[in-house]
Amino acid sequence: MLIQFLPGSSCEIFREMVAFGKKLKERQIPEWQGYYINYKLMKKKVKQYANQIEAGALDRRHVLKDFSRMLDKQIETIVLFMLEQQGLLATRIAHLNEQQEAIQDEPDISKISELREAYRAVAQQLLKLLFFVEMNAIGLRKILKKFDKRFGYKFTDYYVKTRANHPYSQLQGIFKHVGFGAVVGAISRNLADLQDRQGSYLSIYDQPPLSLEDPVVDLLQSAVDRLTNSTNLLNFLGQHALIMHEDLPSPAEEHIDDQKYHFISLLLNLVNTFLYMVNTYIIVPTADDYSMSLGAAATVCGIVIGSMAVAQIFSSVYFSAWSNKSYFRPLIFSSIVLFVGNLMYALAYDLNSISVLLLGRLFCGLGSARAVNRRYISDCVPIKIRMQASAAFVSASALGMACGPALAGLLQTNFKIYGITFNQDTLPGWVMAVGWLMYLIWLWFSFSEPVHETETNEDRQESSAEEHDKVEKGLAQPLLLASVENEDDDGDVECDMSEESSEESRQPANSLVAAYRLLTPSVKVQLLIYFMLKYAMEILLSESSVVTTYYFGWTTSTVSIFLACLGLTVLPVNIIVGSYISNMYQDRQILLASEIVVFLGILFSFQFIIPYSVPQYVCSGLIMFVSAEVLEGVNLSLLSRVMSSRLSRGTFNGGLLSTEAGTIARVIADATITLAGYLGRSKLLNVTLIPSLVICMVSIVATCFTFNSLY
Repeated sequence: MLIQFLPGSSCEIFREMVAFGKKLKERQIPEWQGYYINYKLMKKKVKQYANQIEAGALDRRHVLKDFSRMLDKQIETIVLFMLEQQGLLATRIAHLNEQQEAIQDEPDISKISELREAYRAVAQQLLKLLFFVEMNAIGLRKILKKFDKRFGYKFTDYYVKTRANHPYSQLQGIFKHVGFGAVVGAISRNLADLQDRQGSYLSIYDQPPLSLEDPVVDLLQSAVDRLTNSTNLLNFLGQHALIMHEDLPSPAEEHIDDQKYHFISLLLNLVNTFLYMVNTYIIVPTADDYSMSLGAAATVCGIVIGSMAVAQIFSSVYFSAWSNKSYFRPLIFSSIVLFVGNLMYALAYDLNSISVLLLGRLFCGLGSARAVNRRYISDCVPIKIRMQASAAFVSASALGMACGPALAGLLQTNFKIYGITFNQDTLPGWVMAVGWLMYLIWLWFSFSEPVHETETNEDRQESSAEEHDKVEKGLAQPLLLASVENEDDDGDVECDMSEESSEESRQPANSLVAAYRLLTPSVKVQLLIYFMLKYAMEILLSESSVVTTYYFGWTTSTVSIFLACLGLTVLPVNIIVGSYISNMYQDRQILLASEIVVFLGILFSFQFIIPYSVPQYVCSGLIMFVSAEVLEGVNLSLLSRVMSSRLSRGTFNGGLLSTEAGTIARVIADATITLAGYLGRSKLLNVTLIPSLVICMVSIVATCFTFNSLY
C-alpha cells in the first residue's frame, strides 16, 4: 500500500492533496472544466511513481522529467486559456466604451443603466476568471511545495531552476497574473463614470479617490487582493505578523466574520500588543542598575530581562488554548497579572529583594496575551480588512518596541511618597502598572465577546452558504458553483481513504507532537532562522546597557535614545522592503542576503581592536538590527507559505510555534549574558557574540540546502 510506503508527514501531505482535490472539483466552473489543473491525474501519477520507485522499476531522474513535462502542458493550457479570456473581456469592454462615447453628449438614463449592467456582467466574468486562476495557482503551489517532500527535495529544485526565471516561463504567467489590473481598472473607471452622469465627473484617478458604491467593484478588488502574493506593503506586514489565512475563503465564512467583527475590540487587542511590547523593553536601559542596587551583579540584568520570556514560553500555550473558548476572559486575566507583576517589580526596590524583582517579571511574562491578539485577528476580523489588521498588529509591536526605551529615558527622577521610592529603576514598573489598570477598566466596559462556534455541523454551514448566496444575487454565485457529483468518475480511492475522511485530515493539530510532525525541513529551517535572528537581537538589546556603560560610560538616557532609535527603524525598513525590495527580488533571495548581512553585522561587532569605539558599536549594531528586521519579515512571510494549512488554526498553530521559537531564543540569549558575566565585563561582548555567529552560519548553510524549496 502507498500509505505504508510514505512517511508520517508525507501521508499528512497526501491527505491535504486529497482534500484540495475535493475542493477543486466542487468549485470548478463547469464550462471551463477542461482547462483546470488535472489534480486527479497528478494524484494517480504520484501513486504510480511511488510504487515504481519502491519496486525499483523507475529512477528519480525519470520521475522529475516526466512529471515536469506533464506540469508544463497543464500550465500552458491554463495560461493560454487565461489569455484568451482576457482578450474576450478586453474586446467586450472596448465595445461598451464605444457605446458609452456615443451617449456622452446626450445622456439617456435607460441606456446608462443598460451600460452599467453590461459592465457588471463583464465584471462577473472577470470574477470567474480570477477565481479560476486562483484555484490553479493554489494547486500549482501545493504541487511544487508538496511533491518534493515525497521525493527528497529533487522535484522543486529541478523544476524551479529550469522554469521560474526562464524568459519564456509560463509559470510566472500564473503567479504574476499580468493583465488583470488593467481590466479591473477599466471596469472600475467606467462604472465610476456612469455612477452619476448628472453630477460630478470625478475620475477614480483623482485625489481623493472616488468612493464607489457598486458591490461588484469591491468583489473584484477582494479577488485581486487574494490572488496577489507578497507584492505590497500590507501583505508583507500581514505575513510578518504570521497571522495565517485559509486558502479560498468562502463567502459564508466572510459573512460570519462580519457578524463577529467589533472595531473597539480589535483596537483593544492592538493596544494590548502595544502595551506589552512597551512593558518588555521599558526596563532594558535600567535593568543593570536595578540589579546592582539590589546587591547583584550588573550582568544579572540578563536574568531580569529574560525571566519575562521564560514565563512567556508557558503563557503562549495556555493563552492559545484559552482563546478557543473566549477572548475577553484571557485579556482580563492578562491585564490583572501584568498589573500585579509591574507592582512587584516597582516594590522590589524598597523591599530590597531581587527575588521579588524576578517574580514580578515572571508575572509579566505570564500575562503575555500575544497569542490571543493574533488569534482574534485571524478568527474575528473580516477577510477584506484582515491584512490591514495584521499590518496594524506589526506596527503596534514596532511602536511599542521604540516607545519602551524612550519612555525609560524620560523617567530620570528620584523622590519618595510615604516611604515608597520613585526613581529611574522603579518608575517603569509604576508607569506600566497604571497603564495596565487603565487598560483593564477600558477593556471591561468596551470589549465585545464574539460568538465562538465550537460545534458547527455541516448542515448548518451549507444552509448559511445558501442563504448568503441568495443575498449576493449571483455576484458571487459563479465563484462557488458546486459539483453535483459526489463520486470520482472512475471510483478511484486514494490511500484507501474516502473523500469524507479527508475532512478529518484538515483538522488542526491537537498537540505539540502532532504539530511537529507537520513540520517539513523547509519549515524547520525557517524556524531555525527565526530562532537565530531573535537570539542575535536579544543579545544586542539586553546587553546594550552593560556594554555601553563599560566601554563608553553611557548614561541611562543615552542608552534609551540608542535603543529607541533602533526601534524606530522597524516600520521604515518594513515599508521599504514591503513596497519596493519585495517587488524586485524573490523572498528567498532577500532571505539569504539578509542572513549574510546579519552575519557581517555580528562579525563587525566583535572587539578586534582596542579601544572599542562608539562608531564601530553603533554601526555594527545598526547593521545587525536592521538586517535582522528585514530577515524577520521575509522569514515569516515564507513561513506562512511553506507551513501546512493545518497549522493555520487551532491551539498549536503556526503563530504559536514561531512565538515559542523566538521566546526560547530570547531565554537562551539572556541566560548567555548572565553566564558570560562570570567571566568579567571585559569579555562579555565577544563571548556572547560567538554563539550568535555560529547559529547564523548554520542557518545560512541550512538555507542554501533548502533554497529551491522556498517557492
